[in-house]
Amino acid sequence: MILTLGVVTVLWADSKLQRIDALNDYPGRIGNTPGTTTLLVGTDSREGLTPEQQAELSTGSESDAGGKRTDTMMLVYTPRDGDRTMLISLPRDMLVDIPGYGENKLNAAYTFGGPALLTQTLEQQTGVHIDHYAEIGFGGFAGIVDAVGGVEICLDEPIQDPYAGLDLAPGCQILNGPQSLGFVRTRHGFAEQDLQRVRNQRQFLGSLMKTVMTPGNVLNPFTALPLLDAGAEAVTVDTGDHIWNLASIMRKLSGDPLTVTVPHDGMASGAVGSYLVWGPTTTGFFDAVAAGRTPGPEYLDTGP
Repeated sequence: MILTLGVVTVLWADSKLQRIDALNDYPGRIGNTPGTTTLLVGTDSREGLTPEQQAELSTGSESDAGGKRTDTMMLVYTPRDGDRTMLISLPRDMLVDIPGYGENKLNAAYTFGGPALLTQTLEQQTGVHIDHYAEIGFGGFAGIVDAVGGVEICLDEPIQDPYAGLDLAPGCQILNGPQSLGFVRTRHGFAEQDLQRVRNQRQFLGSLMKTVMTPGNVLNPFTALPLLDAGAEAVTVDTGDHIWNLASIMRKLSGDPLTVTVPHDGMASGAVGSYLVWGPTTTGFFDAVAAGRTPGPEYLDTGP
């Protein structure tokens, strides 16, 4: 009876996932590469949020944002030989070749063509086949955090950012949904701006996954069911993905993954403004990933 109930619950949660064609075949698409790679995307979508909720989350309105954009892009990569899973941040200002649009910053690929164009751009630029896709917007992210009762973050310095509705003191503290959203969005006041933001995002995601996967949340139906409900309704996946693929990713991220920002070869300016250069260091990093290996230490500028 318990087993049957568990299967029914999993199938119910799987049926509530939003799905989109994110991993379409296209002419010349690279075949499977060794290891397993999942693209995680956080967007600034305000879909389903009331004006009051937009104010509470300090998101602004959809018209203020000028179209749906990516705030977060990460790869969850498990090498072929079973080495430690990597959580790889993709800086949104990295200059890439976007099919049909020419050179532009990476986050422009999503703005121009949504998930399908973003995954195609990354596959062609990196030589790495993307196996799974998961996306979440502002409201869904905050809802998942609140469903687990908040997430603990430890800060060395205070963070104040009125643009993100954020005012945090130094030290360890439990962040609620709106605070968590502000923490992963803020970049004002950091010397490295977006590069520091992606470090904060990795730190938070690791803490969130550890919180979600605790026995108190997984085994207690009074927390597990609301969490499944909030997560399933908030997350968009590829048409070929399922709730058990997400569970596998969560398990990997809760187990102390190696965290890293994709390396770049300096900054430059051009028609698209200031950007990060995709050079030999970046290519060397992804050559290792495409071969199913952990990139060598010379490519790893690890952070939290």
